[in-house]
Amino acid sequence: MPEPAPPPQALSLGSLDDAAIMERSARDPETFAVLYDRHAAALHRYVARRLGDGAADDLVAETFLAAFRKRARFDPAARDARPWLYGIASNLIGKHTRSEVRMLRAYARTGTDPVLTPSAITPDDGVVARVDSSAAARELARALATLSAGDREVLLLIAWADLSYAEAATALAIPVGTVRSRLNRARGKLRSALGDNTQLLSMR
Repeated sequence: MPEPAPPPQALSLGSLDDAAIMERSARDPETFAVLYDRHAAALHRYVARRLGDGAADDLVAETFLAAFRKRARFDPAARDARPWLYGIASNLIGKHTRSEVRMLRAYARTGTDPVLTPSAITPDDGVVARVDSSAAARELARALATLSAGDREVLLLIAWADLSYAEAATALAIPVGTVRSRLNRARGKLRSALGDNTQLLSMR
């Protein structure tokens, strides 16, 4: 039996970009749910990589609640809400920096982090290529834990959230030049820590 066709409004909303959805939500708050449907799953995966599944549930909910409350501040020229949403999430993640570092150090000791195992660190991440042993995965966790919060934030927004330099700059409200300098510093520390165990890819 064929699937029922979606209602006309769903089709029309699906064709709108994020800025248009944000603008329409000022008149029809329920429209904001379209942004949740578009971006929540990817944002959850990113936060879960940083803080674990349990924390990700709450933090993603907080991110979208804050975004809904602040939606009038969204710059419609941006069109894509992803950098803005990741910026809100980054601010919230910043409140959990100590927990993230403790988690990374624990992974460095045990090597049991499902995020940092070889299957999870691929060339598609854009920064770190495949790590071919659990020992290297532990070294990566240890190296990430030694980065400053700002350097780690830039690195992971680009590597795990797949943001461009410009999008990371928008998310963190910093100049693109600062993104580049932080990323170069982070890559240098990873290279020093990991040596030949991982390949640092050329950046965009």
